[in-house]
Amino acid sequence: MRDDRLSLSVFTIEVDRKPVVAFAARKYSDAEAICADQRIRAKLNAARSGGKPLCDELATLRVRLANPEEKSRYREQTSARSADAGLPVYLVDLDR
Repeated sequence: MRDDRLSLSVFTIEVDRKPVVAFAARKYSDAEAICADQRIRAKLNAARSGGKPLCDELATLRVRLANPEEKSRYREQTSARSADAGLPVYLVDLDR
């Protein structure tokens, strides 16, 4: 089956077992590659929640299929900003 025929699935990146960000990808291997990208770790390190970075150099990142609540939050957020549908949705409150 060709990749362009696969529908998008919603995945969640966990940082030290805490769900932090949801995003869409066609295949699990694509989601794993996104999670392993050092730019993702850098973005999570730069983002703050409660005054603390979402991630540090020692944090364990892993990807999994999003649960129903995370999928729903992802879909609500991306439908509200349809032009940005490819962007990730944070599952934690970010500092402004």
